[in-house]
Amino acid sequence: MGRGDDHILLGLIDIRKVFSRRTIDEVTALDGINLDVYEQDFVTIIGSNGAGKSTLLNVIAGIYPPERGGKVCVADQDITNMPEYKHAAYAGRVYQNPSEGTAAKLTIEENMAMALLRGQSRGLRAAINKRRRELFRSALSPLGLGLEDRLSAYAATLSGGQRQSLALVMATISKPAILLLDEHIATLDPRTAETVLELTDMIVKRERMTTIMVTHNMDIALRYGNRLIMMHQGKILVNMGEEEKKKLTIADLVAAFERAAGEEFKDDSIMLSQR
Repeated sequence: MGRGDDHILLGLIDIRKVFSRRTIDEVTALDGINLDVYEQDFVTIIGSNGAGKSTLLNVIAGIYPPERGGKVCVADQDITNMPEYKHAAYAGRVYQNPSEGTAAKLTIEENMAMALLRGQSRGLRAAINKRRRELFRSALSPLGLGLEDRLSAYAATLSGGQRQSLALVMATISKPAILLLDEHIATLDPRTAETVLELTDMIVKRERMTTIMVTHNMDIALRYGNRLIMMHQGKILVNMGEEEKKKLTIADLVAAFERAAGEEFKDDSIMLSQR
């Protein structure tokens, strides 16, 4: 899907991932994914459990290498075979569980210092100084949660919503090329989830981040972002741009899936949940 003269920031070429190969448990999690993501795209990816959504993010993040022949390119650089810690310089990530993206036994400023130097080989002590504390405060202040005044507080003392909001700032503070959001509101209560989504949208727009957000919720996938992708059994079945996405309802999305898959849409109620 092209966008005129816009620059392709992330290119995924023939991405395949097979687990438990040559055993009775063999599973093809990704089956020939080809995808171009352009600068400042905000892509939402929808799909049921087992569709391959999180596996795709894991390949982009360097946790899983794709099968031979697959390529992950960021800003025209092939990063496929780089170790995971070097991928972190290109992609910031917010996980489903707030405890995965923040270290409970470190303070807010220590967490942010680690995030700032992600992908670099510098010690934590060198990361914290007066100038960086001001950077941390200025990054946290727009959240409106008062975290900028609690830099010495341990992450363990924060609520789930506060920790996930901190994780968002941590994922973007080093200015990575891509922000990966892996069902990052799934464990939050509905009110907190809505707040974190609004903060996500604010940060993405403020930082002009190229973003990929995985979600189970069709309503959220339709409300956020300028592109929508639906995955099923390791393949991309639906790939819609901004103009087409604006006109969609949940019923339209279900119909698009059924046309592409050649089968009836059957899934749990969370994919059809409304606000």
